[in-house]
Amino acid sequence: MIRPIIKYPDPLLRSICKPLLEITECRLNNIQDMLDTLYDASGRGLAGPQIGLLIRLFVIDITWKDGISDPKIMINPEVLFESDEQQINEERCLSIPNKPVEIIRPKFIEVLWMDEKENINRGSFSGITAAVISHEIDHLDGKLIIDNNR
Repeated sequence: MIRPIIKYPDPLLRSICKPLLEITECRLNNIQDMLDTLYDASGRGLAGPQIGLLIRLFVIDITWKDGISDPKIMINPEVLFESDEQQINEERCLSIPNKPVEIIRPKFIEVLWMDEKENINRGSFSGITAAVISHEIDHLDGKLIIDNNR
């Protein structure tokens, strides 16, 4: 089901999200709704607070626009490492339409997260994928691209 995306300046976007402790049927439905909403909005990432879920959950699919869908569900993500090497990208946010912002982020990150099957994962990401994951983790911490240039 496609959900409405909460838009800035709604205060829900400033919420610090709580950890998700178990995956229920309801949460699996939320995850599917988030993916449906992401694709409908032509995004690459969508965090829980953007649809009113104040839990540490986001979905990303970096390559789907190129015809190769590879969705990732990240629950309770924790950044273990950020490189000193940086990248600058123009970022957009589904909650702040038509306001691209140049953001400096680490070029490489390492993340620990739980997936929708309650498996613990650890992965290294670079380039645009690292930037999108960092962007979505910011959402879970109540931070938006308009706040600063890191």
